[in-house]
Amino acid sequence: MEPKKKTRNTGGRKPKQDPTVHRYGIKFTWDENFRFRQMFEQSGLDCYSKFIKTVLFKREIKVVKADKTTLDYYVRLTQFYRQFQAVGNNYNQIVRALKTNFGEKRALQMLYRWNNAPSSWWY
Repeated sequence: MEPKKKTRNTGGRKPKQDPTVHRYGIKFTWDENFRFRQMFEQSGLDCYSKFIKTVLFKREIKVVKADKTTLDYYVRLTQFYRQFQAVGNNYNQIVRALKTNFGEKRALQMLYRWNNAPSSWWY
């Protein structure tokens, strides 16, 4: 007769097939937390982690690639805008100087002549 083998209970919970072991922590401001809670309540889910997973993995994330030519175009447009601002600033300074030094009537006459002068006159 063979002795009976004792089956020993290891106790505890059975191990999961695919355990969730990776953890991430984020911090919200008061406003962000309020928006997060509203979205969570509207979703009808019972667990924050399920809600975050569905939001992250159900939505498609758009990847924007920076193009060198587009960036150069943007930089040049910004430079032109700054140049136009500088021209406007200089024009404003000229008008103020004319008004203070020559009076309003004489300043208007000079500005009228200057604005209607041919462009070759400036160079």
